Amino acid sequence: MTAASAARRIGGGGDVHRRLAGQRRRPLLVRAYGALLARSGLLGSLARRRFLSFLLRSLPALVAVAFFALLTLGVFADMTMGWPQAVAVAALLATLAALAIRRARASAAGRSATTRDQLELGSLFVLAAYTVAQTAGGAGSGLDGPLYPVVYLVMAFLVSFLPRGAGLALVALAVGLDLSTWQARGARPMEMPAVAAHAGFILIFALLYHAVLAAQVAASRRAERLAVERRLHEIEERAREFRLLAPAGAPGVEGGELDRRHAEAAVIEVEAAVRGALEVVEVALATHTAAVFLLADDASELMLRECRSRSERVARRPVSAREGALGSVVARAVPVRLHGDVKAATYYEDGTRPGALLAAPLLDRRGGHVRGVLLADRLQDLPFGEADERLLQTLAAEILRAVAAERLMGDMRRTRDEKERFYGAIERLNRTAKPREVFDATLEVAKAMAGAEFGAITLVEEGDRKVTHRVARVSPEAGAERRSAALEGLVFRDNSGLVASAVRLGSTLPGKELRVAEAVLFDEGTRLKGLGSLRIFPLKAGDGVLGTLVLGARREGAFGREAVRQLEVIALQAADALLRARLFEQTERLATTDGLTGLVNHRTFQARLDEHLAAAQRYGKRLSLLLCDIDHFKAVNDTYGHPAGDQVLRAVAGALGREARVTDVVARYGGEEFAIVMPETDGRGAQVIAERIREKVRSLVLKTELGPLSVTLSLGVATFPDDAGRKAALVEAADACLYHAKRHGRDRSVRASSLRPQRRA
Repeated sequence: MTAASAARRIGGGGDVHRRLAGQRRRPLLVRAYGALLARSGLLGSLARRRFLSFLLRSLPALVAVAFFALLTLGVFADMTMGWPQAVAVAALLATLAALAIRRARASAAGRSATTRDQLELGSLFVLAAYTVAQTAGGAGSGLDGPLYPVVYLVMAFLVSFLPRGAGLALVALAVGLDLSTWQARGARPMEMPAVAAHAGFILIFALLYHAVLAAQVAASRRAERLAVERRLHEIEERAREFRLLAPAGAPGVEGGELDRRHAEAAVIEVEAAVRGALEVVEVALATHTAAVFLLADDASELMLRECRSRSERVARRPVSAREGALGSVVARAVPVRLHGDVKAATYYEDGTRPGALLAAPLLDRRGGHVRGVLLADRLQDLPFGEADERLLQTLAAEILRAVAAERLMGDMRRTRDEKERFYGAIERLNRTAKPREVFDATLEVAKAMAGAEFGAITLVEEGDRKVTHRVARVSPEAGAERRSAALEGLVFRDNSGLVASAVRLGSTLPGKELRVAEAVLFDEGTRLKGLGSLRIFPLKAGDGVLGTLVLGARREGAFGREAVRQLEVIALQAADALLRARLFEQTERLATTDGLTGLVNHRTFQARLDEHLAAAQRYGKRLSLLLCDIDHFKAVNDTYGHPAGDQVLRAVAGALGREARVTDVVARYGGEEFAIVMPETDGRGAQVIAERIREKVRSLVLKTELGPLSVTLSLGVATFPDDAGRKAALVEAADACLYHAKRHGRDRSVRASSLRPQRRA
């Protein structure tokens, strides 16, 4: 088919190309228009959905406002309920049900109620209570209906279970509704006492129930906390009885959450083993009582730890470990078999005499110490045999094997933790770069490793033919910060105290426990109170001793042999770190300061000037540069000699450092020239400081071998951006002012702005 015939079929006649082009464009236009209509429909549908969602979300608030108005107007005060009131009540109940269902679903999904949800639900409950009270009261009753106490009960319920803010808001709603109702009825003065009484009762009920509930919650939390603490204490006591933990306060043992969990797991495992052993004893030996008694630390008493008995009179209190059959097992560390009228059974409170008794010691493999007694008895005179004795000994060994296994796991965990702390401490010390960082890191890791409450670092300072010691850093126990602040910085001479002796001997002191209160630690005038143990570790580096590490603990015997050995290694690492930090500071000081005057050198001055100029440009601040030169300094060297010239340079540098501010940068610019960078200082303020410096230098009188010597100073001041906008121009302007002061009499300061009129002239 040709293009012409196709054109005739489509529309017939006309321009073929125009019709074909129209056919190409029409689908595109139709599609675009259709898409626009579809998009507009989609947008309209989305807007409608959003509007409906907003309307539904606002429905509870609208219902609450409407009911507030209806109650204010007394619509429900008539006992006869018409269809308008019924519709309103139905709407209120439906809204309440919808909110309750939505809250239940949100709670099931794990979402907590928002403040808006609480206020909406609570306000509807309050309005429902008022509706009931007003409906039951009859016409004109207002606030005097017989069911008005329902409002008090609902308010107490809501305030008890809602947060304080939402509860107060609902109280305000109830009081406001009472006032509005009273106002709508004419605000008669005779009804004001009733309104005030209702408002007071609402507030009293709310506060009373809130206080009661808060007290109950607090009591429940306190009881729960005490129960948890009792359980933890019981676990710790049982763990110590089983020797799963080190003695209380032993170094290296931490009372963290992880340690408590490990102790709890170990106690559970051991108790399971004990119960299993007793069950075997009861079944295999047909016992009346099968029990495990554990020996106290002082070996004077036995405490019942686990029991399977048909009697309720087995002693729960401690029994003597020196009397009866149990005492014999403890004393001889061998099994005991008795039968007949056994009078040696001291573990029954009612004096029961078993017919047969068998007891085996719980012997610890480490040292062969008796840790307790495994007991079996029968009421009938049926003696235990040798096989029974071997069985009981085997079960006693199994109990101790379970204890030993848990103790081994605990020892392995503690050893691992101690090694991690030890290597972590060394790594941390190796990262320090400043003496203060070395002091803080050393005290922190050493106190943590040893369980110490007090720590201090002292340094040896050698002067002219005498040695002194200085307390460089103190890390006190909690509550002793003021006393330690007074101790930090203490300087004392070399004496016979423990610190000075540790430095001289280069060894840890004291070698054995002593009475800390009577020992001289630093000097005679300084005593430490409340410490039961003390150790001083020398900080040895190479052949010298830099100072000491002092550690103290409240408990006696706090520093065991292993802890002392590890702390000695920490002290060596701390000494090396301190030596490195000192070398680093010395290198840094040599690189940035002038060796003669101690001021910032020329290179550092240029870098600091760049930094302050960049800050002044960024924040739109002023900056002043002061250049000064000692007048006739060459004559001083020629007349008094170069040592006197060096003395003059040091004296002028000292005056500049004292008169400059803390934020200023004071530098030796070169030769007898000095420079001061003054951030955030205008020209007038800089010249005031320049004059003060000039007067101070002028008043100096130096003593030399050839007599007293005084010098003067010439100064030039330039300010950024008033006198120059770039660094080179600023330095040039200050230098020009300095040479102007030199050419016009010296001993003066010249400001760049004062030269401008002369230059224009």
